[in-house]
Parts: sequence; structure tokens; C-alpha cells
Amino acid sequence: MGVEKMVCLASRTGRQFQRYNKGRRQVVGCVPYRFKLSNDGKISDEVEVLVISSQKGHALMFPKGGWELDESVEEAASRECLEEAGVLGNVEHQLGKWDFLSKSRGTYYEGLMFPMLVTEQLELWPEQHVRQRIWMNVTEAREACRDWWMKEALDVLVERLSSPMNQPKEEKTMSISIETMC
Repeated sequence: MGVEKMVCLASRTGRQFQRYNKGRRQVVGCVPYRFKLSNDGKISDEVEVLVISSQKGHALMFPKGGWELDESVEEAASRECLEEAGVLGNVEHQLGKWDFLSKSRGTYYEGLMFPMLVTEQLELWPEQHVRQRIWMNVTEAREACRDWWMKEALDVLVERLSSPMNQPKEEKTMSISIETMC
């Protein structure tokens, strides 16, 4: 008998609990990734990343949003992946920090990005009706992603994953049970 997982299907809204640093709103996000499975069920060394559409559908990006006062930076990154992309996983060591100009607000933001090794993709998630999610190889994602700073975060992730210390082992296999699919 499987354990039932409860997921809140509403995104946080409002900016009253947002964090700021030197007047810049702090946003956090993730580059959700996974290692592609080969036809024989073994994990390959080919990386796929998950991009999402903007709410208006005009651009592709990685999940990101405001970092709130009641959560750690890792909790915020994980929450944004759940809300915007419907994925759960392990948030890993920070990729970097970027200052960027918000196109919609005309102000500078501070963006912190993390890699997230995806362990579960949900069928239902808070923003499923306003966003599309697409798994892509790194080259496709780099081309498709709108924001320069997110492309740089992707480059840092690729460099980190290509380090010999981080190569997946040949003997790794992945078994998927019905309980994880529901």
C-alpha cells in the first residue's frame, strides 16, 4: 500500500512577505534536470532539463519566483518548481547569483539559481492551467530560454555535471513503481 502525497494546488500570491537585498527583490529558481533513460532502462549520461512557459505563454524559462520571509532559500526554490513546473526533487548546491533587470517592472532583481535533480513529476500542480512544461536537451533549452542569466545558470550546471566526480555510474538502474506514478 502506497503513501498518499498531499500537494497544495494553490500558488502563493502577493508580495508582502518578499525578501529584498539592497532594494532588489530576491527571486530564486531551479534548473530542473534528470538523466535520460536508455532503451534498456539504464541511466545514460545525457541530461534533460525542464523548461516552462511564461504565464502569458510568450517565453520559455526555468521555474523561479519570490523568496519569502518564512522559508529557506532551498525551500523557496523547491516551492517554485512545484508551483510552476509540477516537479519534486533534490535541490542541490547553488549555481550562482545574478542581478538582472525585470522586463515587466523596470527594476533590478537579485536571482539565485539552484539545480534540482527531479525525482517525481506530478500530474496535477498549481499552475498547470497557465504554464506548459517541456523536457529538452541542454542545447535546445539554452536556445529556447529567454533570460541571459538563466542561460548562464544552465551553463554552470552543465559544467558541474560534466565533472568526472558527477558522472552517473553504469550500474545505476531506475525502477518505477505504480505508486510513484500516481
